[in-house]
Amino acid sequence: MLADAPATEADEADDDPADLAAEGEGGLAATAADLADATPEFEGDLDDNAAVAVDEDVEDVVVDPLEEFRETLRNKFGDWFVVHTYSGMENRVKTNLESRITSLNMEDYIHEVVVPTEEVAEIKNGQRKLVRRTVLPGYVLVRMDLTDESWAAVRHTPSVTGFVGHSQQPVPLSLDEVEKMLAPAVVAAAEQSEAAASGGGTAQTPTKKKVEVADFDVSDSVMVVDGPFATLHATITEINAESQRVKALVEIFGRETPVELSFSQIQKV
Repeated sequence: MLADAPATEADEADDDPADLAAEGEGGLAATAADLADATPEFEGDLDDNAAVAVDEDVEDVVVDPLEEFRETLRNKFGDWFVVHTYSGMENRVKTNLESRITSLNMEDYIHEVVVPTEEVAEIKNGQRKLVRRTVLPGYVLVRMDLTDESWAAVRHTPSVTGFVGHSQQPVPLSLDEVEKMLAPAVVAAAEQSEAAASGGGTAQTPTKKKVEVADFDVSDSVMVVDGPFATLHATITEINAESQRVKALVEIFGRETPVELSFSQIQKV
C-alpha cells in the first residue's frame, strides 16, 4: 500500500472558500475587539475637555462695540458731510431726503442719512426716565459720493438750509469727527443689548459724578469735558437744578448751536 501523500497546493485549493472567508472574518473581528479593549477610554474626557476649551475661548472673546463701530466706519463707501437744517426738523429732513434718494435714483451716490442721538436721564414731575435727544440740533449727517447731482438732491431737500463749509464744495468730516458724533448712540445700543442678554430689562445709565448743588449761573462760560462736545466752550443759557442739566450755546461748525448738557459734563473756565 502506498503511504498517505503530503498535502499539496492542489489539496489546499480544494478547501471550501466560504470556510476560509469565515475564518478570515472571525480573525479580523477578534483583532478589532482586542484593539478596542487595549485602547484607553479617552473619548469622553476629550469631548469634555474640548467643550471646556471652547467655552473658555468664547468667554475670552469680548467685542468692543466702539472698536467694531470704528472698523465699520472705515469700510464704508463715501464721505460724511454735515447738512444744516431748521432746528427741530432733523428727523423730517432725514425722512424727506431718504424719499428723494429713492425717487431720484441716487442710491449709488447717497448711501446713508443719520441724525446723531443720545440717551439722557430726564426728571419730570419727580419721575426719572430715559429720553432720546438729538446730539446736534439743526444738523444731519449724510454719507455720500459728492457729485453735482447728489449735491443738488441733498441741497434742495425741504428744510435743508445748506452744507457746512463752502456752499458749492462742502468739506467732508474726518472719521474721528464722525465717530465722536455717533458714538453716544452706539454705546447706548450696546448697553441695552447687554442688559437684555443678562435679563436685566432696560440698560442702566452709566454712573457719573453727582453734583448736589448747581455751581453754575446763567451766562457762565464753561468747558465741556465729556461727550461729543468735549473740549468745546459753551455759554449757559438755562439751568435745571432738579434734573442737573443746563442748556447752553456751543459753537459748532462756525455757528452757535443750543445743546443740553449734564452738570457732570461741564466745568467752569
